[in-house]
Amino acid sequence: MDEGRKRVIGIMAAILASLHMRTADDLFGGPEGSPRTDKLISASVQWARLIMEKVDDVCGR
Repeated sequence: MDEGRKRVIGIMAAILASLHMRTADDLFGGPEGSPRTDKLISASVQWARLIMEKVDDVCGR
């Protein structure tokens, strides 16, 4: 995967994750991290990749 696509997926994932983070704790967590935040980020990356695949199917690569 080229760097441009990685950036697009990263931006999309950040937007998707931010829509579900309600508190500062969700965003920053604690020193040990936050399992909820980790799961939100993982799910957002999966959705961003899926969206990019759909865009590729419609618009071509």
